[in-house]
Amino acid sequence: MSKGRLQLIQQHLQGTTERNQVMSAGSASQLTTHVLNVAEGIPAKGLTMTLSRHDVTQGKWVQMSRSVTNEDGRCPGLLRGEALCAGTYQLCFDTGDYWKQMHKESFYPYVEIAFTITDPKQKYHVPLLLSPFSYTTYRGS
Repeated sequence: MSKGRLQLIQQHLQGTTERNQVMSAGSASQLTTHVLNVAEGIPAKGLTMTLSRHDVTQGKWVQMSRSVTNEDGRCPGLLRGEALCAGTYQLCFDTGDYWKQMHKESFYPYVEIAFTITDPKQKYHVPLLLSPFSYTTYRGS
């Protein structure tokens, strides 16, 4: 693995200066994501995603926001001022269009990550490590 890729992954795991500055300013969202293009060793800039919440009374997903990743592969303002409440959420990443922009063929047209919020007072970080033929996610910090 190249030194650049290792540094990028290390920065991701430790958090970037930008993220730390936002958190120290007290305006950090309770829900964050960070998408890394691990095939190229770069942040996944320009990837469109939606955040939805499962409405149990209606039995369907209700879209809360639509965002595009910035230069660092992050979506500041993912919640747009809304508070989290307990429930099931989903981040849907439009990976097919992202790889087309990169002039790459890919296997997954989108990636959906469903997760449960049990304690709305906690911070939830849902990273996505992406390549044209695989992806990985986990609950970050």
